[in-house]
Amino acid sequence: MTATISEILDGTDARSSQRACILLQVKPERLTEYLEVHQHVWQEMRDALSRCGWRHYSLFVRTSDGLVVGYFESDDVDAAIAAMESEPVNTRWQAEMAQYFSQPSGGTAQRLSQYFYLA
Repeated sequence: MTATISEILDGTDARSSQRACILLQVKPERLTEYLEVHQHVWQEMRDALSRCGWRHYSLFVRTSDGLVVGYFESDDVDAAIAAMESEPVNTRWQAEMAQYFSQPSGGTAQRLSQYFYLA
């Protein structure tokens, strides 16, 4: 019997509570401006990310269509995400960034399931 996708993802030992990968979708026509803004992320935002436990936070982009892939590590990814959601600077940053994302949900981070890890 073949396992389902859910069974594989729920049962894999590669899952981690310390690593997260997310997808976002930037409007292709706004990509240059979006990338420029990220060359000058507010220090207050950087401080909040660090304070909330985000480490090795990286953003990658596919320039052909504005797909953004984010990756970060934390002692507890769920707690780090929740902590950032309660940060006033994050609320302001997300409001500023909303103009760049494809709607209705391009600015809502889609978390990906990890299924393989090579240490």
